[in-house]
Amino acid sequence: MDLTVLRPLAIVTLCLACLPLGGCWVFGVASAVGDNIESLKKIEVLAKYDGLENRTVAVLLQVDMQTAYEHPTAMANVSLNLAFTLRKNVHGVRVLDPTVALAWQHQNPSWPAMPLGKIAQELDVERLVVVDLYEYRLNPPGNRWLWDGLAAANVGIVEHDGLDPDAYAAEFNIMGKFPDVENLGRESATERSVELGLQKVFVEKAGWLFYDHLEDKYPDRAR
Repeated sequence: MDLTVLRPLAIVTLCLACLPLGGCWVFGVASAVGDNIESLKKIEVLAKYDGLENRTVAVLLQVDMQTAYEHPTAMANVSLNLAFTLRKNVHGVRVLDPTVALAWQHQNPSWPAMPLGKIAQELDVERLVVVDLYEYRLNPPGNRWLWDGLAAANVGIVEHDGLDPDAYAAEFNIMGKFPDVENLGRESATERSVELGLQKVFVEKAGWLFYDHLEDKYPDRAR
């Protein structure tokens, strides 16, 4: 008998015998890998407001007195980093030096009551990005033993050359959370690391309003 004929037959028989066990295992691994790849996919998200391009812009952050007292560096850090993010990612934007904007706010403590158009005029900009930070915390309410940072704000854009410079041309609500794990004990991280992490997430989400970017397709699965 020709052994060259038997050898391929034997190989085919061996492969068929292995399929019930080995085949299922291979397909199981492939499925798991496919699910993992899918969960890490990014999608392009367009800017919700693209009217900052080639414009002069000032960023103003508004916080309540309690937040300013309990987190004295939050206002400056968020303002500086959001201004930097816009300058880096929005085409042609000219952002007012955030230290100048902060100094103007301190010199005009009643600025939130001023007409929006007058604010833009005094700062000599075409657009205002006003961030009203209405919630800012590092712990769950009433529980200082866990880290559960949350920053939430209304973001309004003023167009000084628009139809109504004293009204917001667009408004958005954004929220950032950090850390993204539940029940993280106080001993697991420092207050500084949690606050800086929260500010980074919040600034990123605020900045994303104004330029095209990539986001996780499945944010809950990508953690």
